[in-house]
Amino acid sequence: MIQSPTNIVVQKYGGSSVADAEKIKQVAERIARTYRAGKKVVVVVSAMGKTTNQLIEKAKLVSASPSRRELDMLLTCGEREAMALLSMAVTEQGLEAISFTGSQAGILTNDRHSGARIVEVRPFRVEDELDRGKVVIVAGFQGVSYRREITTLGRGGSDTTAVALAAALRADYCEICSDVDGIYTADPRVVSTAELLHAISHDEMLELAAQGAKVLHDSSVEFARRSGIALWARATSKDGGGTRVDFQPDRDRPVAGVTGQKSLIRVKVSGGAAVEHALQIIEAASIPLTHLDLEGKELRAWFTIADVPDWPAVKAKLESLLAGQLELGDEGAVSLVGHGIGGNPQMINKARQTAVAAGVPLNAVSVSPLRITLWCESAQVDDLTRALHQAFVA
Repeated sequence: MIQSPTNIVVQKYGGSSVADAEKIKQVAERIARTYRAGKKVVVVVSAMGKTTNQLIEKAKLVSASPSRRELDMLLTCGEREAMALLSMAVTEQGLEAISFTGSQAGILTNDRHSGARIVEVRPFRVEDELDRGKVVIVAGFQGVSYRREITTLGRGGSDTTAVALAAALRADYCEICSDVDGIYTADPRVVSTAELLHAISHDEMLELAAQGAKVLHDSSVEFARRSGIALWARATSKDGGGTRVDFQPDRDRPVAGVTGQKSLIRVKVSGGAAVEHALQIIEAASIPLTHLDLEGKELRAWFTIADVPDWPAVKAKLESLLAGQLELGDEGAVSLVGHGIGGNPQMINKARQTAVAAGVPLNAVSVSPLRITLWCESAQVDDLTRALHQAFVA
């Protein structure tokens, strides 16, 4: 069944797009152009520039391992500042605008702090204000739990807010706007020959996002896939172009892109009872794992420290309960993503040989149907990314 157009557009602007007053004014002008083209506009906004990092640093000045609940209360201030300022700027464009927090916009989550999941969106107030002809500005990255606790959605949470709202409002499309033109075959700051992708499938984008690509967050792509929302990654400075995420394009190569992750925390535990204790601690801390190997009486798990705001406390618990059976390390990973490549022995062997030729020792290789991941030292992630991009994409 084909959905009838609603004329609703959801736009999300990242922190770099609203980093200062001048940039906020430029975003307001872009919003006004969309509105005057006959669209009903809902905007999701991140905190200004490095505000979130600054708030985290303030928290660490008073607590080495801040409470996740109190950290959520603190961090949501950043998006509230940005939404109010942007609403004022849109009003200066001659439009009516109103700002909502995540809870006011109807973003309902589970009760996990610092990484909650959206369970339902009830956008009644948003719909009412759209019907009154207003531009609605929503604070990203946040919601409210069924216990009426303020929660945050973790890294990339504003992307997820935008797509979830777009799905609930049956929007015509959702734009994720940032300071880059769209999705590239690699990070252009690392690989100078990276190419802009004009289209990419949900599945490929999901793998790229989960393995470190920063333009879109994996949970937002998953929302878009489930809801059938057309998702665009675009530059804030442009009104069109970018990368469309929702279908498999025709390509003359199997690899869509290469992405790397640095400074992954590696937890290695040996011993049957120790493995069980480690899994219990990981579960209790709700740590989103990047990868898990569990074989017999040995466990290896990887995650990014940004996903664990109270890492000092979690680390102390691991070291206390698993003394002598725990090994903590810092590792990196580089992933090739494309349909069917993880089941192709020739592709896997070529990736391994490329690493050898580049002088990058590998700690491990893992695969899925859409991915080949090579594990190495963090310091060599960029070198391996460039080598794999040259071998498979360029």
